[in-house]
Amino acid sequence: MELRSLQSPTVTSIPKLHRNGGFLGKPLLCGQVLRLPSSRRCPDSRKFTILEFRAQATGTSKFSSGTIGAIQNKADSKEEDLAFVAGATGRVGSRTVRELLKLGFRVRAGVRSAQKAESLIQSVKQMKLHVESPSARTQPNNRYSLVFSPAVEKLEIVECDLEKRDQIGPALGNASVVICCIGASEKEVFDITGPYRIDYMATKNLIDAATVAKVSHFILVTSLGTNKVGFPAAILNLFWGVLIWKRKAEEALLASGLPFTIVRPGGMERPTDAFKETHNINLSPEDTLFGGLVSNLQVAELIAFMAKNRGSSYCKVVEVIAETTAPLTPMGELLAKIPSQRVDPSPKESDVADGPDPAAVVSSPPPIEKEPPQGKTMTTRPLSPYIAKLLTSPTPMSSTSNGAQVASAVDAIPAAPKSTLSIQTNLAELYSSIPNMKKRPLSPYIA
Repeated sequence: MELRSLQSPTVTSIPKLHRNGGFLGKPLLCGQVLRLPSSRRCPDSRKFTILEFRAQATGTSKFSSGTIGAIQNKADSKEEDLAFVAGATGRVGSRTVRELLKLGFRVRAGVRSAQKAESLIQSVKQMKLHVESPSARTQPNNRYSLVFSPAVEKLEIVECDLEKRDQIGPALGNASVVICCIGASEKEVFDITGPYRIDYMATKNLIDAATVAKVSHFILVTSLGTNKVGFPAAILNLFWGVLIWKRKAEEALLASGLPFTIVRPGGMERPTDAFKETHNINLSPEDTLFGGLVSNLQVAELIAFMAKNRGSSYCKVVEVIAETTAPLTPMGELLAKIPSQRVDPSPKESDVADGPDPAAVVSSPPPIEKEPPQGKTMTTRPLSPYIAKLLTSPTPMSSTSNGAQVASAVDAIPAAPKSTLSIQTNLAELYSSIPNMKKRPLSPYIA
């Protein structure tokens, strides 16, 4: 009978049965075979009981079920100030990275090659973020309470090819919001598969990875004219059906169940960053606008605002352009006018404080009076005093037929609603009592 030892460095020795009946401690090596004496030499060996052994490696810890659950919840929880930007070297993506850093986010910039991110890193190095110093709390009137921190410390370059699904999950990390700014390059006009591979398949791979990672919000940048027929969709679709594949990506995001925001900007080729000085942005619901211009910087500022204020952009499709006639309006007010396609499950503090919505309170209908069953007769007082007089009148009645008496009695009754149950009961009693009345003689000489 042989027992092979567990490969655990913490187990140093095991008692060994000596021929004389004693036990000797001998160092146990990993993988060493332990030979026990046969039952012939030791007849009492059958009485031995195998006890429960637990091997534990050096540096390991014991975890309870509650601790494991806490670790799992911590792994599922996301860092609210961490954002992942796909297409970070593009015109919209690079500006979005800088705007997110200004709002205090830590950014994981997803790029295909780290060499292409050199211009992004250099532009971020020139930024200086205002950070509150610890002395600002104790000295509120201190002029120098703000210190400058290099923004590059909050930037992390992550190499990731969205066409390779196995690279996306690790690139997302623990980001709570994912921003997709990718698109087929306009320089590669002769690449027929570009819009299909980039605008649809790569975006769908990112959506699937974000669904598995359970991110808190997904922001997708497409284009104005998506899901439309005619101008300008017909012209843009000449680029190998780019808007058709962008619409497929939108449908994939809608079907994923993630909290989303879809941004459809107008033309961004000609406007420069100075475009915002003379043009203010204007937001509209989906499938509303047919054309317009907006700068890359204005779109990046809108995306960063949505990432910071996710409740105001929850499950909305926004079309954005910039106009000279548009008033300068805060982005929060502009987003409030866009309807949401889902109901935000997170309750607002103002709604809880104000109580239930009055419109949601349904007033109870007035009680309906039930009519008594027709089988039972109700004893009610007559509506007219003439009914009683017809039954007990001492005046002699004319010797006419029973039908004439009934007709005269009915004519003497005042008009009353015939649909009332009490009136029907009184008339039935009247008709049944008139034929049985005793006729008095018209003249006393007859008797």
